[in-house]
Amino acid sequence: MSNDEFRAAMSRLAAGVVLVTAQEPPLDPDDPDAPGVEDVGMTATAFLSVSLDPPLVLVSLREGSRMDDLLAEQPLWAVSVLAESQRHIAGRFAMKGRISDRLLFADLGCTRGEVTHAQLVDGALATLECRTEQRVAAGDHTLVVGRVLAARVPSTEGGPLTYFRGRYRKLG
Repeated sequence: MSNDEFRAAMSRLAAGVVLVTAQEPPLDPDDPDAPGVEDVGMTATAFLSVSLDPPLVLVSLREGSRMDDLLAEQPLWAVSVLAESQRHIAGRFAMKGRISDRLLFADLGCTRGEVTHAQLVDGALATLECRTEQRVAAGDHTLVVGRVLAARVPSTEGGPLTYFRGRYRKLG
């Protein structure tokens, strides 16, 4: 089986779309001129609930990606479950080769999580704040299992943003 055949088969599975966020600590905390914390975000479609007791979720990260490297060091992160009206956010944070996330967050309505201090997207269908419990190497990805420390349902308007056959779509 080729990678293309596998990709084509898996594209027939609809998935919800989330924005995973975390804060990157200062590069040199002892240097007063060093940049402060940096917000980091990435779009993910491989996200799921794992357990109710304890409350656990799982996100799959491309091995060696910025978010994979960050969550190997920083245990706190957050997830915003994107609404169908937030396709532009998913596309923005899915771009490859971007230099800094600062500009991507600049004009977004976000609120800092009370527990993780990570950015939570205003208007998201749900938000979760998590702490990494386990990391599992799986092929060219890392599966990150997180304990949910806080969960909110700030918006009940609209449906979820989904990903199917290589495109963002509305449900229904």
